[in-house]
Amino acid sequence: MSNLVVETITSKGLKLKLQTGLFINNEFVKGSDTIETVNPATGKVIASVQAAETKDVDAAVEAAEKAFHGPWGEMRALQRAALMHKLAELIDRDNEELSQIESLDSGKGITFSRYFDAKQISLTLRYFAGFADKVHGKVIDTEGCLSYTRHEPIGVCGAIIPWNFPLMMLGWKLGPALATGNTIIVKTSEMTPLSALKVAQLVVEAGFPPGVINIITGYGAKAGDALSRHMKVAKIAFTGSTAVGRMVMKAAAESNLKKVTLELGGKSPNIIFDDADLDEAVKWAHKGIFFNHGQTCCAGSRVYVQETIYDEFLKRFKEYTSKTKLGDPHDDDTFQGPQISQLQFDRIMGYIDIGKKEGATCYMGGKRWGNEGYYVEPTVFTDVNQDMTIVKEEIFGPVVTVSKFKDIDDVMHMALDTEYGLAAAVFTQNTARAVDVSNRLQAGTIWVNCYNELDYNTPFGGFRQSGIGRENGEYALDNYIQVKTVKINVNRKP
Repeated sequence: MSNLVVETITSKGLKLKLQTGLFINNEFVKGSDTIETVNPATGKVIASVQAAETKDVDAAVEAAEKAFHGPWGEMRALQRAALMHKLAELIDRDNEELSQIESLDSGKGITFSRYFDAKQISLTLRYFAGFADKVHGKVIDTEGCLSYTRHEPIGVCGAIIPWNFPLMMLGWKLGPALATGNTIIVKTSEMTPLSALKVAQLVVEAGFPPGVINIITGYGAKAGDALSRHMKVAKIAFTGSTAVGRMVMKAAAESNLKKVTLELGGKSPNIIFDDADLDEAVKWAHKGIFFNHGQTCCAGSRVYVQETIYDEFLKRFKEYTSKTKLGDPHDDDTFQGPQISQLQFDRIMGYIDIGKKEGATCYMGGKRWGNEGYYVEPTVFTDVNQDMTIVKEEIFGPVVTVSKFKDIDDVMHMALDTEYGLAAAVFTQNTARAVDVSNRLQAGTIWVNCYNELDYNTPFGGFRQSGIGRENGEYALDNYIQVKTVKINVNRKP
């Protein structure tokens, strides 16, 4: 066995072989450093993975540039599509292994890893593969000239993905980049590199030319910064916090003004009117905040309930939330696993303490769960106001505030009182009201009578400090092309 491959055993006795190298030019290689990746359910080290620094990023970019100007750039669109479909097939074949790795490394429940994360990446690749031969320009009627546009790939693209949805985010970045003919270097989070490295093995098996897809891990301050500043990287896509997004944008501006897309943080409002189906609203509000342990950028962390049903909603929400199954991520019935790290656990507990100190009522939860790992009880705060820290700042954990409102104008004032604009939701059986509120909310995605419904064929992204550009759907292709105008003189005189 290669010294870059390690074996581990899950809590259920399943043996897994884990790749730990940097994937550059279709090979797994050593990096400049190593990083320990930790099982968040136990706090114990899973493996040491190779970590990239500037020279490793240089090597990945060189491989990607060579592929772009060589076999990948010369390949017909339908051939690119066929390789994407093949990779999707292999991902589906190895769904269980990928899911087990994902749950081990990130702590999410195995059911979600199987039917959401590992499934979403293959669906996304198939969707974008269908666009590979449909990216084209237009003929424009101009006097005296034949004028047309070409939609061309940008070149070498960089992508920095987060730890909360490693597989899904990998698909969101690979899909549009490959479909439009670009090559790519993906930097995974240093906390969750393992599932993407398994996909890297499948890239080779699928038959992609060397250098088309490169997957590295490393710290953001080193590998992420080097990728964002690289003069031969023409586009950078980042998903993560707003604070780090600013750093990526600054690095891009200070280097070669590379094209930037950012999918950043959120503090999303979930508005529940008194004519809503209350039982359904409770279930969706629960999913809205506690899905993926609250570690979701679009989480419905601010719930606003009309005052006439506020008490009843709270009662039912507490009853439903109390049934949340916390536990081993490898148990089929686990809904909420651990937070990703000790740092994130401490950060969440710090926000809970701040909420109490600022006068909010901890209606339920608020404590550590279990004796090992980074588990936080589902936590609900009431008696909050708009100026409280837990209402204004993104917590990124299983913590929600529930406030009451009188009417539409009252709730709109509160819902719009944020620097973010990633998502929002409204629950009502009044169609006119649903449309009115959806139009007035300032966010990239509005859910009506549901929450956290994410699909590969609908655009996702933010307003204001929640980001720039859109992921998924046909809209995502624009982020990975450049438009060239060609004008051929037919009978125009100087």
